Amino acid sequence: MRLATWNVNSVKARLPRLLEWLAEAKPDVLCLQETKCSAQAFPTAEVGELGYAAAAHGDGRWNGVALLSRVGLDDVTLGFPGEPGFRELDGVEAVAPEARAIAATCAGLRVWSLYAPNGRTVDSPHYAYKLAWFAAFRDALAAEPAMPLVACGDYNVAPTDADVWDPALFVGATHVTPAERRALADLRSLGLHDVVPTPMKGPHPFTYWDYRAGMFHQNKGMRIDLVYASADVAGRVRSAYVDREARKGKGPSDHAPIVVDLGP
Repeated sequence: MRLATWNVNSVKARLPRLLEWLAEAKPDVLCLQETKCSAQAFPTAEVGELGYAAAAHGDGRWNGVALLSRVGLDDVTLGFPGEPGFRELDGVEAVAPEARAIAATCAGLRVWSLYAPNGRTVDSPHYAYKLAWFAAFRDALAAEPAMPLVACGDYNVAPTDADVWDPALFVGATHVTPAERRALADLRSLGLHDVVPTPMKGPHPFTYWDYRAGMFHQNKGMRIDLVYASADVAGRVRSAYVDREARKGKGPSDHAPIVVDLGP
């Protein structure tokens, strides 16, 4: 099985590139994040012409996740039990959960596509929301029946200092704080393994580069898109790489896909 994950930063804006990439890379299952469209507006027909069934979860403006599969798409779940909504201030009733998680079973593999909250700044309510979201997701995964599993997507956390281009520039910022990294460690404590891809340039497998001029070409990036796999799935990994070529050209996403090939 070939599994991939990609924050496309608007599936409508990136649709020609997405379809071209699907035709070339031919993943069996693709996790998408930041689709920025409703389930009804998702380009189901277009990806269907390439042989993919689609399940989407979105509110039409921000966030949004989806799963594409040509090996089955069963037991689709939108969100997860206990998923929090964002609280603007303490004491204010939480809004409904955002469209940040979707799961399905694809050829016996439970696949999650995740778009974790950004967190903005450490003194923002968004940061507390981010940590609460991770804690709730961990609890939800811990309660799921045991089966081969991957949780893929944009985690908006760099697991180590080696996963940002200059750690000194990130001191005091989100994405690298001890609490965020503990949230990842708590997920791994469930028996999940970080499938670290091979970079296509330089020593670091960055997956995100800011749109600002020169950041991508200077490889000033971050590894915040992750593939967390249960032990039985991690043991089947034959190769994993960042498809940096997909970040090039006209009108790209600011993220590159991760492609993972699994053996039998």
